[in-house]
Order: sequence, then C-alpha cells, then structure tokens
Amino acid sequence: MRPKDEPERITDLSRLKAFTNPLRVRLYRLLYAAGTATASQLAEQVDQVPSLVSYHLRKLAELGFVAEAEPQRADGRERWWRVDSEEGWGFRDSDFADTPEGVAAVGSVTRGIFETRADHYRTYLDQRAAWDRRWTDAAFSSEWLLDLRPDELAEMSDELEAVARRWRERGKSAKAAGDTAGREHVSVHLYGFPFRP
Repeated sequence: MRPKDEPERITDLSRLKAFTNPLRVRLYRLLYAAGTATASQLAEQVDQVPSLVSYHLRKLAELGFVAEAEPQRADGRERWWRVDSEEGWGFRDSDFADTPEGVAAVGSVTRGIFETRADHYRTYLDQRAAWDRRWTDAAFSSEWLLDLRPDELAEMSDELEAVARRWRERGKSAKAAGDTAGREHVSVHLYGFPFRP
C-alpha cells in the first residue's frame, strides 16, 4: 500500500498504455486542475464532441484513473467526473524496459506528457500580456547545468518533490479556509535528465 501523499506508481502496461492517447492526457490534466467536471465542460476545452470525451473518461475510469463525482447540480442529469487520486500517478522507465512494447509505451506516454506541458507553457507565453505584472514577474523559467551521479539526481528529485508538495498543501489549506482572493492555478515543470555536450 502506497503512502497517502505519494503518486500511484503504474507498473501495469495496459494501464500505462491508456495515456498513449494524447487526448486522454489532456483530459486527465484538465480534470485534475478543475477538481470535477462533466464531459461537456471538458469537451469545450479540448474542442471535441462530448460523446468522444465521455468515451475516453469511461476508459480512464475502467483503469482506475478517474471516477464519478458527486453531482454538482440538483437536477442530477449530468455525469460529473473527478480524478481518482489527488496525488496523481507516475511510472519508472525500468518497470517497462523488458519488452519492446513497454519501451514504446514509455516513449509515447513521456512524449505526450511533454507535448501537453509544452503546449500549456506556450499558451501562457502567448497570453502573458493579459496577466497582471505581479504574475509575470513571479513566473519563472530556469535551467541549471549540473554535474551529478544518478543517486544525486534521484535525491534532488525527492527534495524538489517535497518542496512542491509543501506549496501544494499550503494552497489547498488556504482554499479550504476560504483564502481564495488572488489565487490562480500554477503549473510548475521541472526536468532533470543526463546529456552529453
């Protein structure tokens, strides 16, 4: 059993392959940010028909990534969805490295996640003139070139994850206490990987 505050680690190839579809990555990300949403609401954001979005949400539900949420309106006619785990999910390349199909799935999912993140950042760059100066001054993009061993890179990853969790909990606690003024969703992307110049 994983600790409550850690992402679920996917080790089953059929579950990982669910995210080889880029639309499912986008839907999961939007639902994670929204908390709850209907297929129609998500369809508007991804420019797809609600029936296609409903299909993909049902597939994600079958695999345990999303679940039905409590109806947000009294009439109960709409089906609401939520992510199944507030902590999200992750995977290790090494869990799928023993078969060509696993290696291909990891490559596809990783590239799809990266493209979704890159699109998200491009949208911010295109729209930043509309954001208040306090937000554009606070936003950051950084790159550090370090000389590390694999164990040191893993340790740094754990430290950065702990920092991000602390800030996420701070935001959640503030929202729960009614402190919502001036708060926005903030996306933080960090990558750490080896390279040879």
